Amino acid sequence: MAGSPAAVVSAGALAGVLAFLKDDPETGFAFLMDLAAADYLKFPSPRPGRFAVSYQLYSPKLGARLCVKAYLPAENPSLPTASGLWAGADWFEREAWDMYGIRFEGHPNLKRILMYEEFEGHALRKDYPLGRMQPLVPMRDAIDYEKVRQQSRRASNPS
Repeated sequence: MAGSPAAVVSAGALAGVLAFLKDDPETGFAFLMDLAAADYLKFPSPRPGRFAVSYQLYSPKLGARLCVKAYLPAENPSLPTASGLWAGADWFEREAWDMYGIRFEGHPNLKRILMYEEFEGHALRKDYPLGRMQPLVPMRDAIDYEKVRQQSRRASNPS
């Protein structure tokens, strides 16, 4: 977040730094506000790695925010999962995997969250071809929302 202090840490040190920040009684960055990935492939100024993952943390004790960022290489970008520290990291990490191909080692359910399973590639990578055609997949069964509403009404108003 603009104006918040930021720390860049190595991918190898990230898990320890995040655990310390969350558990330290002096700071207590207990809340993971956001986790975001970026691809710096065509960025005008050089970066330490092609990809970056930033963690936006909040400390209720201090009333302060902190950004912790790690850069990753172009080949096999990966980090340890933060889902053991913050349950909310689960879906954030799945989104970063789906859109950028960044692996989160130890994640309990690292699978696509926005794109369908057969989607090839990672759509937010700067080298993803704009006109790429994806494989056709069979039509999924449509959800009958009226039937779901009726079942929900019956469950909440038992006779």
